[in-house]
Amino acid sequence: MRSRQEKKRRPSDPERPAEDPNRRPRAPRKVSAPSLENAAVFYLQRFSASSERLRRVLWRRVERSARIHPDVDRAAAAAWIDAIVEKFERLGLLDDAKHAETKAGALFRRGDSRRAIAARLRADGVDRDTVDTALEALEEHAPDPDLAAAATLARRKRLGPYRSCAAARAEHRQRDMAALARKGFAPSVALAVLDAEDVAALEAQLAEDQA
Repeated sequence: MRSRQEKKRRPSDPERPAEDPNRRPRAPRKVSAPSLENAAVFYLQRFSASSERLRRVLWRRVERSARIHPDVDRAAAAAWIDAIVEKFERLGLLDDAKHAETKAGALFRRGDSRRAIAARLRADGVDRDTVDTALEALEEHAPDPDLAAAATLARRKRLGPYRSCAAARAEHRQRDMAALARKGFAPSVALAVLDAEDVAALEAQLAEDQA
């Protein structure tokens, strides 16, 4: 009886040419309005993006093409990108408010502070008012989003009350404070998490805040 591994083996196709290890990657084609729109659709099928993020993605595509095709008309390409972004906004495929709220929620659940979330959204090109609205929406998840997020991060990284014993907590206290500070949490928030008597006390505090 053949083994499972033998069953999975298939004879090589003699008609199929062998892969050439020296084969160079295909050069980018010259960009056009249709090719940029197709690229935009493909990108949005894979990623959530702000309008500005999509602009940057498409412009990088233009720049790569221009290095191979010096006759690429950058002014025309910029106009194509503007038209694509405007079209996608009309169709609802691009919605900065929805993108910001969705991304802020995902980062919050991961344990990011409001400060860190705001920085990520601004890096995406989201305007300040839209960022502020997305941060306010986090209060629907927790009255004190930063405290809840800091507790989430502490649980993920096993900081403070999530360490194995009191001795380990004391030994790594400054390191744990630094870890929370790097994520944008204020010292008062970090101390509220790290100084909790134990995990049960921290969770009780979070539950009380939500009551």
